[in-house]
Amino acid sequence: MSISYSLDMAATEKTVLQVAWQMCDVARSLDLFDASVTPELLLDEGAVTTTGLWLRVGEERSDPRHPVVTDLGFSPNVSVMFELARSSEHSDQQDEMIRLASRLLDRVTGDAVLHFQFEVIWMLRRSGEMSLNERDDLWPPHRLAAVSRPYRRTTHAFSDE
Repeated sequence: MSISYSLDMAATEKTVLQVAWQMCDVARSLDLFDASVTPELLLDEGAVTTTGLWLRVGEERSDPRHPVVTDLGFSPNVSVMFELARSSEHSDQQDEMIRLASRLLDRVTGDAVLHFQFEVIWMLRRSGEMSLNERDDLWPPHRLAAVSRPYRRTTHAFSDE
């Protein structure tokens, strides 16, 4: 079974294609994608970064029972899926995921949540305020330094229902 994370966003001012363009630009600025990776590829089959992290951008069609809607109070319309490669160091890929997510959120407004399979919320931006999970194993100093916007440390969780 693969280890995957989702960045679910209520990207009210961007289409899914515009978010894919922004993600390509962010990844290229970090030297994680070469010129062959296009926004259309991210929307279709996804792409693999230089460290093996696979990501894909997609449209999110949430219904009223979606955990982000019921537990966090917003309806995501775009999702970025991150899947860790088994052959590479997971912590390095998680570091990369944080850099990508943080820089993407600098470019895309709206509420957003980065979570591990609806079990652990790593990052939550709601009403313009960023919260990072209080667990130091998730957020060692070098990952905290990768978040460019002001944040507070607060742990949020999805309900068990």
